[in-house]
Amino acid sequence: MFVVATAGHVDHGKSTLVRALTGMEPDRWAEERRRGMTIDLGFAWTTLPSGGTVAFVDVPGHERFVPNMLAGVGPVPAALIVVAADEGWMPQSAEHLAALDALGVAYGLVAVTRADLADPGPAMARARAEIAATSLGTVPAVAVSGLTGAGLPELRAALDRLAAGLPAPVVDDPVRLWVDRSFTVRGSGTVVTGTLGVGRLRVGDELELAGADEVVRVRGLHSLGEARPEVTAVARVAVNLRGTPRDRLGRGDALLTPGRFHRTDLVDVRLTGDPAADLPATLTMHVGSAAVPVRVRPLGPDTVRLRLARPLPLLVGDRALLRDPGRHHVTGGVRVLDVAPPPLARRGAAVTRAQVLAELDGRPDLAGELRRRRLVRAGALIRMGVPVDAPPVAGDWLADPAHWRRLGEQVTEEVARYAREHPLEPGMPVDALRQRLALPDRVLVEALVRPPLRIHAGRVGAAGADALPEPVARAVQRVRAEYGDRPFRAPEADRLVDLGLGPREIGAAVRAGALLRLADNVVLLPDVLDDAVRVLAGLPQPFTLSAARQALDTTRRVAVPLLELLDRRGATRRLPDDARIVVT
Repeated sequence: MFVVATAGHVDHGKSTLVRALTGMEPDRWAEERRRGMTIDLGFAWTTLPSGGTVAFVDVPGHERFVPNMLAGVGPVPAALIVVAADEGWMPQSAEHLAALDALGVAYGLVAVTRADLADPGPAMARARAEIAATSLGTVPAVAVSGLTGAGLPELRAALDRLAAGLPAPVVDDPVRLWVDRSFTVRGSGTVVTGTLGVGRLRVGDELELAGADEVVRVRGLHSLGEARPEVTAVARVAVNLRGTPRDRLGRGDALLTPGRFHRTDLVDVRLTGDPAADLPATLTMHVGSAAVPVRVRPLGPDTVRLRLARPLPLLVGDRALLRDPGRHHVTGGVRVLDVAPPPLARRGAAVTRAQVLAELDGRPDLAGELRRRRLVRAGALIRMGVPVDAPPVAGDWLADPAHWRRLGEQVTEEVARYAREHPLEPGMPVDALRQRLALPDRVLVEALVRPPLRIHAGRVGAAGADALPEPVARAVQRVRAEYGDRPFRAPEADRLVDLGLGPREIGAAVRAGALLRLADNVVLLPDVLDDAVRVLAGLPQPFTLSAARQALDTTRRVAVPLLELLDRRGATRRLPDDARIVVT
């Protein structure tokens, strides 16, 4: 199947032509048939001479219904531009063409209708000349009459050739189905329709409902009036949703492959059409079947930032158009450059941002995104529409290679600076290093730490960084020399000061395992515990505190916390009468 949208001035015979080609009535409303004028989108299809199928999205031509027209054209890859031979090129012909050009539609053909009423030559020549200056370029043209049927075989053949020239559909990409209709079928529930531009849908699929942040399930699929277990792009499709009230979604909403789209209300875009400086402050952006008011902030000559009235699932490279509904004027097309742009908080930020955007072309570029963002999660890039084929540096984080190298150098510098500023600490806390490097995730710090640095006990330092600073090491050595033959004696507070062991030095020595802290200002050498147990085991069991003190040749100031420590470690057990036994 290929899908084509009609375009053209009101009352130039678009619906009549679709009716003649398909034998189906595209005008769905009684009011449309009564007035003889298309108001909303119509749908019909037919088989072409090749055996392929063309589905038409018939759009209204009156200027009051341009938003409806744009909802139908937005997701469609090709256009059938209709011009009446007896009236020629008209204002809505021009506005519809401007819309197609703004959306970047590159495939189409011209049908000059009512060829039985006037010479089609002048209208055909004018239409082709107008179209040639747009994204459609040179297009074939066919003169037809919906009333007499003249030219219809030639038009069908031209549609066949148009279908053959379209790019092959992409069926493995994630689904983004812009909804153009929502209604209820008795016994089935809510049904939505749209043009499936890429991807595939299957019965039973789970999809996200854009804007509602909820998952819906596909109960059934119809295409060309038939139930199908699967529909692949490009196709007109009706999706029956299980358990979803009709009022939960409508035209302009989208059904999405879960986790594959970034919903955003702020985008940076490149303009075609009116200069950025000439745009009004508010416009309407049309993308897919959605029409959303936007606030415009010019950045460069052809780049602007758009603040959307509601978030939309947009990707880098998306095409949209801006329209001034008050003037019935298409101000131009936009190509999305960034769906997650940085804030413009500092003075001069807009000028700098314009310089960055000047280098972008709207084509997803992994290397460029990494260069600009420095660090970004792979999933975030995928949801922006950027293919990811590079390995992460940590977890699911991707990094610009040059930035990652600089961070590695900065780690060494920051750890060395911290060691100078905190000479008694055994390395820099990991979270302090993360904050100093402005990193969003601890795993990035862990990935950046490489030999000769290491992470030990939540701190980053040189391998062997648990070695004591020289002044502390000398003080501990003096303790060992002075108390080595009296291992259960502890220096008094004033002696600790004389030895050069203040609270910070003691803390550093204890963390490094060079001293054992029993209580405030009560420290022993670290290898005394096993010796203490051996001495106590030689006493008659159970033993008292006094007996332990005498056996260990120490003071009550040391014996009490030492025995309590042995109790906590399970080497001794305190009995109800306060005596103890050694646990063997």
